[in-house]
Amino acid sequence: MTMNIQTTITLNNGVAIPVLGLGVFQTGQGSETQNAVTWALEAGYRHIDTAAIYHNEEDVGIAIAKSGIPRREIFVTTKLWNDDHGYDKALKACDTSLKRLGMNYVDLYLIHWHSSWKVSETWRALIRLREEGKCRAIGVSNFVPRQIEKIIKDSGVIPAVNQVEFHPFLYQKELLNYCRSKGIQIEAYSPLTRGKRLDHPAVVSIAQKYTKTPAQILIRWGLQHGLVVLPKSAQKERIISNADVFDFEIDAGDMQSLDGLNENLRLIRPRWSPIEWW
Repeated sequence: MTMNIQTTITLNNGVAIPVLGLGVFQTGQGSETQNAVTWALEAGYRHIDTAAIYHNEEDVGIAIAKSGIPRREIFVTTKLWNDDHGYDKALKACDTSLKRLGMNYVDLYLIHWHSSWKVSETWRALIRLREEGKCRAIGVSNFVPRQIEKIIKDSGVIPAVNQVEFHPFLYQKELLNYCRSKGIQIEAYSPLTRGKRLDHPAVVSIAQKYTKTPAQILIRWGLQHGLVVLPKSAQKERIISNADVFDFEIDAGDMQSLDGLNENLRLIRPRWSPIEWW
């Protein structure tokens, strides 16, 4: 399939999501986030991923409003933080995020972590928010299959997205296959391994073969696995470079080599308990 920066995948409720987005995790408040979003939009990105806990929703909203690009052309994601689990608290949390963003809806609203026994109540709230038009699609983040199965059983509603850490060094093949079987789209955060494996000899060698950077190889790997990929940077040159991944294709042999790099390298873990709790 020929792709470009605004190529979309259709989620299980019919909403189209761009395959490449800008993540703003740990991007500073004020000008740092506003500049990053502005540069991304200028480079052709139409997908911005933020969260309540990032403390930069307001700056994302300011940059989008100033861009002059119609709101309907930009896919915006935000996430409900752990302190806001529960039906009423989740409804309020979404309203608070929308106020910060200066928007009357987001395109995707996610439960950031499965961090409470109230998660099924929270999921019911997200279903209501979608029905009310405050979010076009709803999903989860950092969920494992049994956690997804529980909310589906309790509500009958399948998440549109599961956003997780995903890169060749954390190739979660079983999770990917499970989500595909349910029609759940995987979004990959930390696709560049937070810089920890960009100098890996295998990645460097493949990058040289295609005259690309190691970062571009890792992003392209995710795209070719059918993921929505969310690289993060606050530097203009890297934001632009991270989008230069649509003029080549990694061949099957090199994809297999990259798949074989898995070492279960988790760079993001919850502070309160092991990753597979509840």
